Amino acid sequence: MAEQKEVVLMKGNEAIARAAIRCGVDGYFGYPITPQSEVIETLAELKPWETTGMQVVQAESELASIYMVYGAAGAGKRAMTSSSSPGVALMQEGITYLAGAELPALIVNVQRGGPGLGTIQPSQGDYFQATRGGGNGDYNVIVLAPASVQEMADFVDLAFELAFKYRNPAMILSDGVIGQMMEKVVLPPFKPRRTDEEVIAQCPWASTGKPKSRERVVITSLELKPEIMEQRNLHLQEKYAEIREKEVRYEMQQCDDAEYVIVAFGSAARIAEKSVELARAEGIKVGLFRPITLWPFPTKEIANVAKGKKGVLVAEINAGQMVQDVRLAINGAVPVEQFGRLGGIVPDPEEIVNALKTKMM
Repeated sequence: MAEQKEVVLMKGNEAIARAAIRCGVDGYFGYPITPQSEVIETLAELKPWETTGMQVVQAESELASIYMVYGAAGAGKRAMTSSSSPGVALMQEGITYLAGAELPALIVNVQRGGPGLGTIQPSQGDYFQATRGGGNGDYNVIVLAPASVQEMADFVDLAFELAFKYRNPAMILSDGVIGQMMEKVVLPPFKPRRTDEEVIAQCPWASTGKPKSRERVVITSLELKPEIMEQRNLHLQEKYAEIREKEVRYEMQQCDDAEYVIVAFGSAARIAEKSVELARAEGIKVGLFRPITLWPFPTKEIANVAKGKKGVLVAEINAGQMVQDVRLAINGAVPVEQFGRLGGIVPDPEEIVNALKTKMM
């Protein structure tokens, strides 16, 4: 008889926290900020340090949080943090250190409107910050964009899998809609935390003190010799090329017979699903393309799906950020327009349909 899966109702932020406990995370280091505070609140309530040994620390700031992650990641541990837009902006220097030192870690960003302190309402205005890299230097972060509470839970383990596979920081780029909404979720099975011996065996690059059997390991992103630093950068670029080749993820709905395609990610894609339904009820053949990895971006796949179409509408909750990557991918083959709402206003499905009609037809 097949094992029955437990289905529970919870918020997206709570799903992140519960999945972290079940996925063998060693340490969470964070600081409260709306609309993601339920992550650390849930961890504080569940007290995983008493059950799985997972350490949970409320740091004094977002800066302290990311450098605690850096330290734990340097020891080969599964370390993560979560915040919202202005908090993640403060973490950018530490994220570049993680990328430069090739350390695996997870950063969760539950976006809110900006710029600056902005609003506590949802937004997708951190697309550039996540995919372009808000810090210094030539680096990339693996970015996963969940469109459901279930994916908030599922992407925790996936993010760590990719982070450790490529020794690179990964980000779950969510927003206040997904973080605060409640849906049914099947939580992942419990994964035991690794022993120190397993960490040393799996992460020979990690700095875990100086056991007699190991040479001293130094974790740093600093190199004073330009010729060596160039080689490090070339190595990173080779790694990023491999990630682009192997780790692109996306989802398509009703694109085969579509004359128009809506491209949207995260909560905007949830809304666009209904827009496709409404448009087709009016006889307008529309499909939906949802990037799941925002970096690496599904450039080739979007270019292919756009072939022979009358136009592409990019729906996002910002002034127009992902649309730039879509235009680069399509390269003028078909018209590309953008529709977005700002200031924390989430569009209705009907607004996207109207934008399709007015901008593309």
